[in-house]
Amino acid sequence: MQKTNALRILDKSKINYEYFEYDSSITTGELVAEALHEDKNLVFKTLVTIANNGEHFVFVIPVTESLDLKKCARVAGVKSVEMIKQKELLPLTGYIHGGCSPIGMKKLFKTFVHSTAKELSYFYISGGHIGLQIKISPLDLSKVVPLQFEDLVR
Repeated sequence: MQKTNALRILDKSKINYEYFEYDSSITTGELVAEALHEDKNLVFKTLVTIANNGEHFVFVIPVTESLDLKKCARVAGVKSVEMIKQKELLPLTGYIHGGCSPIGMKKLFKTFVHSTAKELSYFYISGGHIGLQIKISPLDLSKVVPLQFEDLVR
């Protein structure tokens, strides 16, 4: 396996993590959890938004949940946010849809993680490409990505 930007950053920062590869044809978070033999509430997805003022924000939520854009705007301190267009993801972050990690984006965006993660000893996030997940503690993630824990879902 070729190391992704996310894995290189974790290695360089001496952060404890594990990575897991799975069949890249698996496209839903629930099926990823199945492939990992894990509870689906431990697998999180990374979503990138744009605010009414043009600022970008990253939200990391359980794969079983849906982003509440009003809550997200409130915690980000802006009037509104919306999902970026899929074609904008790669040029903005360096990652493709389905393989977007909160670690190692081209630019460090303000990042919010759903509050349930705060109580977890570990969770899974994308490793930087489809078919790769990182098992990491939320506390360790906060050492490489400045983040806030907030209620972000409907």
